[in-house]
Amino acid sequence: MDAELLELARQFESAQQAKSSIRLSERNVVELVQKLHELHIIDFDLLHTVSGKEYITPEQLRHEMVLEIKKLGRVSLIDLADITGVDLYHVENQAQRVVSDDPSGLMLIQGEIISHSYWDSVAEEINERLQECSQIALAEIAANLNVGSELVASMLEARLGTLVKGRLEGGQLYTPAYVTRVSAMVRGAARGVTVPTNLSFLWGTLQQLLQAMDGAGGVATESSFFQSLFNGLAKEGEILGSLRAGVHWTPTVFATAQRECVDSFFSQNSFISYDTLQKLGISQPVHFLQSRYAEGIPLVTAFAHPSMIEMLDAAVEDAIDRSSWIDSLSVLPTSFGSQDASKILSHCNSVQSALKGNKGMILGDSYVFSNGFIKDVYDRMEKELDVFRLSGSSGVILSDDFHLVMEAKIRTDSSRSGEVNEKKKKKGKSSGARTEILLDDEEIIPLKSKKNQRKGKEASLVLSDTKKGAKKDLARTQEDDLNIPSDDWIMQKILTLIPDFEEQADLAGLEDPQTILGPLANYMRPMLISSLKEKRKTLFTENAGKMKHLLDNLQKKLDEAFLNMQLYEKALDLFEDDQSTSAVLHRHLLRTMAASIGDMLFHNLDMHNKLKNGINVEESPNSESIMLGSAERTALAKSFPGSLSKKALAVVEALEGKRVEAFMTSLRELAEESGLHLKKLDKKLERTLLHSYRKDLTAQVSAETDPVLLLPKVVSLLYIQVRNKALQAPGRAISVAVSRLKVLLRHFDCPATIGV
Repeated sequence: MDAELLELARQFESAQQAKSSIRLSERNVVELVQKLHELHIIDFDLLHTVSGKEYITPEQLRHEMVLEIKKLGRVSLIDLADITGVDLYHVENQAQRVVSDDPSGLMLIQGEIISHSYWDSVAEEINERLQECSQIALAEIAANLNVGSELVASMLEARLGTLVKGRLEGGQLYTPAYVTRVSAMVRGAARGVTVPTNLSFLWGTLQQLLQAMDGAGGVATESSFFQSLFNGLAKEGEILGSLRAGVHWTPTVFATAQRECVDSFFSQNSFISYDTLQKLGISQPVHFLQSRYAEGIPLVTAFAHPSMIEMLDAAVEDAIDRSSWIDSLSVLPTSFGSQDASKILSHCNSVQSALKGNKGMILGDSYVFSNGFIKDVYDRMEKELDVFRLSGSSGVILSDDFHLVMEAKIRTDSSRSGEVNEKKKKKGKSSGARTEILLDDEEIIPLKSKKNQRKGKEASLVLSDTKKGAKKDLARTQEDDLNIPSDDWIMQKILTLIPDFEEQADLAGLEDPQTILGPLANYMRPMLISSLKEKRKTLFTENAGKMKHLLDNLQKKLDEAFLNMQLYEKALDLFEDDQSTSAVLHRHLLRTMAASIGDMLFHNLDMHNKLKNGINVEESPNSESIMLGSAERTALAKSFPGSLSKKALAVVEALEGKRVEAFMTSLRELAEESGLHLKKLDKKLERTLLHSYRKDLTAQVSAETDPVLLLPKVVSLLYIQVRNKALQAPGRAISVAVSRLKVLLRHFDCPATIGV
């Protein structure tokens, strides 16, 4: 047997030493291995090494990885790839298998496989260092080990008390001796605090003390460590007090003194303000007081005992019985506010009884008035209201509108004087047209119109619009009118009627009696205004006929004047190519015909507004002859109510402008706002008016003997005959108008006219 083995060994050795006559290249070997793998002769996985000259099985790779981990304790996957000579991809795949096969002994973290034995050795090293320096930061350990702080914390927590003799708190490791030392400092500091304290400030003081004790090489202690020790001591009962929001500490000794102070003040004064409790450090005074005094009443700024209600209740009952009034603040403590008084009055039985029995009322927040007292004051004030209404009609009450009222009065006087100086007008078809003609910018050649040109349908439409406008004006608020009493006027009258209010204000230490009068005036003003409106409504009904007659007459006058204005406006187009002459003609028409229309409209609207407000006025029979100045027009426009005032001011502005078109637009808007209808000039009316105007001018030319006055009439007549336009030209524009006539007359055969 031994001989056979020796022979086989010899043959094997000779076979190894013999040189083969057939050699395979590396490529052939690779292809041969692949073929064997495809034929399943090799039925296990093979991995190429990085050099490409070796094959290794996954099992062998894992085995070599485990050997390397046991040897080093901590190894990265990149190092394992270099050691085994296998691509990193295969090492990563096998690393998952290696860790899953031994989960209690190995862990794969951030591309590294670490064994638990490695952490044990690290923990021993950390413990040795901790005992030397008393404190180590987790961030420092993590930086040295090149791992995360969370991983270090989890590793140390599992080994505290065994391999690591210390305490982990707030990212720091402390030795038991150091913890005991600092805990004693925290206990002493907390017991020494006798007032509410922010613990953050206390921890800062302890940090400075520790650094002073340990010197420059002392350990820096985190505030969270102090807080943790403090919480433990409070839980064990070694320090007494309450902790709010984690950092606000109130010692028990302070809370006891606080309660004793509150009890003493409340028992002596029957109330205590919330500000007092805030100064004592009580952040929720209402909750604190309600928990101690269940019978108390929480007010807005204070907490009151029921005895205070009894005292106020008796004073209010006496005031109601005497048909008088009382300021509850005069009975309550000076620190009470009006809202406190209002709330405490709601608990008084006498007040509730008076309100329910309609014997009294609360005005403002703190004033209690008996109904008898209020009725007496109201009756006397209602008599004063008649004086106010009549005074308001003459414009002597409201200072804000004094100048408007005075201007209206002056305007009325000037209107009456204007009526005396009014010139006579022609009778017949031409009646109502002024015939005087001047040679300066103020001259005017008015147009005669027929009185009966409106048709029945148009007249009914105008009347309907007028009624709508009147209703709209009636619905507007009366607050903007001159005759509404203000709070100041009411308070002044009450003070005049009842001087006791001023004495009460002095007794209460008030500089202004309006503090007391204000609530009463606010209560009475709506009733007084309602009474005033009822009286005005009665007067309005009485004046309804006058208002209707006024609007009807105004509509007639406005129809005639506006048609004439439209006729004159058309003649302005003849001179648009001459800017200077056009400006003169526009300005002349604005100062004469347009101003007359505006003044007539303003005057009549002012009378209508007065009649609507219950002011008796006499209608002027010749209101179209009234002439107003710019200031008077502005004052009237501002006295109109609401949007009517804005429209009227636009008319005033247009009259002072340079273009007739702007005046016509603003006039239409004002008339529409007033409920009036402006009739539009059509072809038929234009022909009728031109015919009547030419006939009237012809009669005037025939009767005129003064050559100076004759010239403008002849020019106007020629423009009607040649251009079919009603031209009104001032003295400065006559020469231009004559020059243009010379050119025009060459193309027309007008011997009769030229002869004139």
